[in-house]
Amino acid sequence: MPAFALTIFTGAFLLFQVQPLIGKYILPWFGGSPGVWTTCMLFFQMLLLGGYAYAHATSRHLKPRTQALLHVILLGAALATLPITPGDQWKPQGAGDPTWHILALLAVSLGLPYLVLAATGPLMQEWFRRTSPGVSPYRLYALSNVGSLLALVSYPFYFETQFTRQAQAQFWSWGLGFYALCAGFCAWRVWRTPVAGVATTASSVDAPKPTGGQRALWIGLPACASILLLAVTNKMCQDVAVIPFLWVVPLGLYLVTFIISFDGPRWYSRFYYTLALLAALIAAGVALYEGADMPIVQQVVIYSATLFIGCMVCHGELYQLRPHPSRLTSYYLMISAGGAVGGLFVALVAPYLFTNFYEIHLSLVLTALLLLAVSWRDRAALTPRRWAVLAGLLGVVGVYGIVRGTGLGAGWLRFHGGEAQTWLRPVAEFGDSSPWRLWAVAGVVVAVAVILLRRRAAPRHWHGLSCTLMGIGAVVLAVVLVVQVRDAARGTLMSGRNFYGVLSVIAYRENDPEWRYNVLQHGRITHGLQFVAPDKAPMITSYFGPNTGLGLALRQFPRQDGQRIGLLGLGVGSIAAYGKPGDTLRIYEINPQVKEIAESTFTYLKLCQAKVELVMGDGRLSMENEPPQNFDFLIMDAFSSDAVPVHLLTKEAFAIYQRHLKPDGAILVNISNRYLDLRPVVENAAQAFGYRTLHISHDEGTDENEDGGWWLYGSTWMIVTKNDTFLNRAALKQAASPAETKPNTIPLWTDDYASMFKILQ
Repeated sequence: MPAFALTIFTGAFLLFQVQPLIGKYILPWFGGSPGVWTTCMLFFQMLLLGGYAYAHATSRHLKPRTQALLHVILLGAALATLPITPGDQWKPQGAGDPTWHILALLAVSLGLPYLVLAATGPLMQEWFRRTSPGVSPYRLYALSNVGSLLALVSYPFYFETQFTRQAQAQFWSWGLGFYALCAGFCAWRVWRTPVAGVATTASSVDAPKPTGGQRALWIGLPACASILLLAVTNKMCQDVAVIPFLWVVPLGLYLVTFIISFDGPRWYSRFYYTLALLAALIAAGVALYEGADMPIVQQVVIYSATLFIGCMVCHGELYQLRPHPSRLTSYYLMISAGGAVGGLFVALVAPYLFTNFYEIHLSLVLTALLLLAVSWRDRAALTPRRWAVLAGLLGVVGVYGIVRGTGLGAGWLRFHGGEAQTWLRPVAEFGDSSPWRLWAVAGVVVAVAVILLRRRAAPRHWHGLSCTLMGIGAVVLAVVLVVQVRDAARGTLMSGRNFYGVLSVIAYRENDPEWRYNVLQHGRITHGLQFVAPDKAPMITSYFGPNTGLGLALRQFPRQDGQRIGLLGLGVGSIAAYGKPGDTLRIYEINPQVKEIAESTFTYLKLCQAKVELVMGDGRLSMENEPPQNFDFLIMDAFSSDAVPVHLLTKEAFAIYQRHLKPDGAILVNISNRYLDLRPVVENAAQAFGYRTLHISHDEGTDENEDGGWWLYGSTWMIVTKNDTFLNRAALKQAASPAETKPNTIPLWTDDYASMFKILQ
């Protein structure tokens, strides 16, 4: 076993070590979007399916010696494709959905090595089964997931922080060479083992054939876990940051559930995990209802716990449904097919089917329904006493959900129906009242029902009762989540989703014509607002007020006729309000949907007095391919979101900016961010090119006047320039923050090295 164990462990480590590496490598090329990682995950899942299909087909249709020879040939071909780093010719041109471009890039750069590694688990387990008859190979699957987990955990904490991308890719290539030696030794063992020449054994002939329902669950359970994994990852990346750490945490939890479940049957109990799932579903529902009102750390904890418990249910039940070892390759093939189905749905179907990340709602309901299906299928899994406890708890949750959902529904009808629905007010108020009142009512109702039913029903009837209540609970959960979706969409003028995330335009103060305004939100982050009234529409709002670092810089700069201003990040077009006749405002925007919203729903671009040039595509890549633009100002408004595009703050990026900036020009960087301190990052880049910096923070407005109104957000801007006359203006020096007293210990960010851990606030 040691040779097979080492090969499986090494293959799994390399398989998952390359995922964050290649994802980080191509992330700057596609705007730093969470969609990059989702598309990468789709590729990995499809190649994993291909590797499992290869292992299954060769194990069933080729003699062992032929299998060994074929695999050695593929190993040699995979080594010949190194290195895996993609060339510059794969950089995208223009905007649009790059999903297929990313898939093609990954296939050419990484396809064959990843396919060979993906086949390692089932193929080596099958070879081990043939060379060691009577020994269960399933623990090797748990070992495989240990290697995968170690790769994921070590990447953000060690490899990403200690080595450049090029060094990481080189280490990975050496690791693939070591893996090829280990796999070659295992192939030699198979070649030399006499019993390996027998295609089937007596035990495999007598093995029971899996039923259609069992095969359906082999696909459905991992598909549900895959959807839950990607849904939680999308949620975290959009609301926090698109960084390897937040790719690794959900994927690591996902793998831990595989490790625990496939180590042995003692780790999973349907009864206890059903109770845990109830608590997780309630917590996730609360998090979805509260949305941005709940602290982000609490959301991350709740969604991570829900992911872990949901995947434990799916993978624990999957292990309970395992077949005879002679059918393990088909079993693993079905598992990988389920994962690929989930990946296809989230990456390709969901963006066209949903206008928001509603697959997280779908995955919660699917988990509850699949648990109901396996519970109904396996009547002997729980004792009557446990069924009674479970029935009571499910009843409490069901009654609570019904009352809560009825109250929310009544409140929604009353809100939209005006006084005609005032008779619904008591119901709405009760549904919105203290949770303790609702829990108390639910508990009393269910307690009475359980006592009455237990007196009349035989123990064998508890299974049907509990499954019925589980079904009711799943329906209630679905209804509550639908109500949440409709409640969250209240006031939304439009909502759309594409590769770059979810955008919504929300109307506020609709009953106040003078102060009515619309807000553009990307997930939970505001990207600009504008008043609807024509006399207030030109007003500058949000992060761009006249007393912010941006406003002061534009007003204090020595005025020249016909200034050229570059802007990275369109938003709603608020900065266009600063444009004067004769100026040219060149705006770089990667998301086509942002352009559509800014031109249709908001009017800043239409009202702008300057000439507006809109360039679609990633700002850095677009500028890389352009002749020098001779900007007086280059404004970077891409970091107020928590999903920070790291590639815009590296040394290589500032080299591009310098080429497009006049010698006395200035770079203005909006570093307003709740969780990341970007000041030392900008200071390092400025110092590398001989620039000086000013750091200007401005508090949010409070009064209803144009100088300090509530529509002006707190902001932090940095001015980067070599123009000493400009920096010495009294207004700028007075507004600037004091110089940092503590030393800057953050390394200079480059395309090969950038880590957010050290700048977390």
